[in-house]
Amino acid sequence: MQKPFVFLFLILFPVFLFGQQKATKIKIVSFSKIFVITKEDKTLLNNPVFQQDNATLTCDSAVYYSKRNYFEAFKSVHINQLSTDIYSDQLEYDGNKKHAHLTGNVMMQDPTSILTTNILDYNTLSKIGTYTTGGKIVNKEVTLTSKNGYYFSTSNDAYFRYNVVVVTPQVTIKSDTLRYNTQTKWTYFYGPTNIKGKDDNLYTENGAYNTATEDAYFGKKNLYTQGTRSLKGDSLYYFGKIGYGKAVKNIVFSDTKDKMKMFGDLGYYYKADQRTLVTRNAYLGIGTEDSVLVKGKKRPDSLWMGADTLETQMVLQKNLKLIPKISIKADNEVGEDDDEDAGTKETKESPDETSSAATSANKNTANAKPKSDRKAKNKSKDEPQKTDNKSQFIEKDFDSLNIDSLSKLPPNIKADSTQNIIKVKADSILKKLPNLKVDSLNKVATTKAANTLKNIKPTKVDSLAKNIVKNITKDKALVSLKPGLKKDSVPFNPADTVQARIIKAYHGVKIFKTNIQAKTDSLFYTSADSTLRCFVNPIIWSEGSQQIADTIYVQFKNKKLNNLQAIKNAFLVNTPKDSLRFNQIKGRLMTGFFKNGKLKTMYVDGNAESIYYTQDDSTKVYKEMNQTLSSRIKFIFQDNENDIEDIVYINASQ
Repeated sequence: MQKPFVFLFLILFPVFLFGQQKATKIKIVSFSKIFVITKEDKTLLNNPVFQQDNATLTCDSAVYYSKRNYFEAFKSVHINQLSTDIYSDQLEYDGNKKHAHLTGNVMMQDPTSILTTNILDYNTLSKIGTYTTGGKIVNKEVTLTSKNGYYFSTSNDAYFRYNVVVVTPQVTIKSDTLRYNTQTKWTYFYGPTNIKGKDDNLYTENGAYNTATEDAYFGKKNLYTQGTRSLKGDSLYYFGKIGYGKAVKNIVFSDTKDKMKMFGDLGYYYKADQRTLVTRNAYLGIGTEDSVLVKGKKRPDSLWMGADTLETQMVLQKNLKLIPKISIKADNEVGEDDDEDAGTKETKESPDETSSAATSANKNTANAKPKSDRKAKNKSKDEPQKTDNKSQFIEKDFDSLNIDSLSKLPPNIKADSTQNIIKVKADSILKKLPNLKVDSLNKVATTKAANTLKNIKPTKVDSLAKNIVKNITKDKALVSLKPGLKKDSVPFNPADTVQARIIKAYHGVKIFKTNIQAKTDSLFYTSADSTLRCFVNPIIWSEGSQQIADTIYVQFKNKKLNNLQAIKNAFLVNTPKDSLRFNQIKGRLMTGFFKNGKLKTMYVDGNAESIYYTQDDSTKVYKEMNQTLSSRIKFIFQDNENDIEDIVYINASQ
């Protein structure tokens, strides 16, 4: 009830205010013919001109009632009031109320816009136009249509209700209730509204948008969507020309493609580089394929992350330095995963981009290139490229051409073709000579060509042939006949346009998942390699173990937790179940592999050292503590418990 009351008040208040003033008499300024019916108080007029205050009214014919201060006008109706012009087929005008009721092809025009409708009520005192049967306003590059409309000529404001559609070169706005100012270009929304752009959409129930500057703010039930991405917030601000946005309170940014949601109370959006920054209670969730048992039922297990500042962005995948997938190559070897598609690996990796972790993990493994690469190279060396015989002759055999070879051409090359090539070349040279008459051109060309052929010496044949070949390759018409020639433009590679999502977290980063928890100062993640990179004092807890290092990588494969790598000064503490003792492991590099979400094996490389408490197999009583030094140690963990099941030492010294 509040909305209709506000609109009714805004529309009727000027009428109440001006209606108290004394009405003036309608004046007949001129006419071409007149017929008066005194009994009926009628005056019939042809081509009359009426005037009241600052409004002038004209038409083809009219019926005037002097006592009622009222007239009816027909055909070519025109109302002019200062800078406002109104046209229609018919008009009923009440001079006491200064109210005009126009019907049929109504057009209301002022310096900023044009309004068209079939039925329009207009007050010449308040300068308010109203339509309820559908209308359209055109303002330069903006077109607005609605069922009901209320136009205020003095303030350039227009209110619209029901099926409101605003079309601009940038967006299409559909709303239930809307106000538009034709001078400032600001559009205000008071009901459910959709703003549809070229590749995005925004829903709101209260806000404003400037059709000229593309600036906007929204304050109720806001939802912005672009492809698979969406953004919610209690308040949204957007500056269209610079592509900058701001969101305040209860922010939710999500991407269904990457199964990611980001939350916070203050956020910033940069459209140019598709970057979103969130602060104040910032945290996010990433969907995985891991599951957790809840009351005997499997539930999805997501990874949650919180930090002082979270940032996410879409970037070109070719600009990222990706970490290769790793797996167990043999019992005592760790290397790159062979299960990955070769084509994907070529796109993601290069030999110089291998991480320091992968390099140290593969120091005992041959640094061979993928089989697909080797096959491709062997194929390019062993198999000759298929080319046309003509192109082979022109490119290769012509370089070593001698006089005798002209009579020994390949069977598919005619001897006349070589002579024709030389003759065409001679003709092209002669055409460039100055002061040659058209009539003598053929004679000069024939004589010149004949003398040139006679004076050719055997020693100059090779150089002549080379020059001809160079000129042939410059000729665009002949180049198009040579399938072996390469184009100047670089071929389009679809992999250069592939984008990937990155996530950056700064200060006080905390990670939670059912089977792994961590904290670190800063973090980097990309969906291209599904790896969490933890920097500056990272600590990870998993299945009764605590691990620290200078840098820790946690990698997912097929949306499941796969492995982790602790790089430089790696140290792990493991607590057996129901024990106060601590097994301790340290080394330069630790690589752990998960199975069904649980830590299954751990490899320690580089000055590996362990302190391990042994148990009696029957009594489970701890017997002794062993300390071991080795270049590599392999730990195998039990499936259902946190205890170490087996230890393998390589090159050990006790």
